[in-house]
Amino acid sequence: QVQLVESGGGLVHTGDSLTLSCAASGDSFSTHGMAWFRQVPGKAREFVAAIARGGSVTYYGDPVKGRFTISRDNAKNTGALEMNSLKPEDTAVYFCAADPRDPLGFYWYEYEYWGQGTQVNVSS
Repeated sequence: QVQLVESGGGLVHTGDSLTLSCAASGDSFSTHGMAWFRQVPGKAREFVAAIARGGSVTYYGDPVKGRFTISRDNAKNTGALEMNSLKPEDTAVYFCAADPRDPLGFYWYEYEYWGQGTQVNVSS
């Protein structure tokens, strides 16, 4: 099993930057693909970004392409999501997820392990 803990959320203004962190423990983090999803009340969990086990392959959801960057450090068992040019529509609870599947998944149900989420609020 992998335990995940997100941090770094908060309240920012439009155009600001924010970096979320995901700390992993338990089974070898390096054998799991990692992703970030986000969710607002009343809506399904939305794919944000994913990164392969070794970190060489990344994918992004269309709403965040060119603004967000996903990364990981397997030596430190951590992942991150750098968010730039934030918009009010980026407001959501952001979740870190991990799964040993290969290739990477783009849907929430393809990920077995989840953090508790961290709230990001972007004011206009």
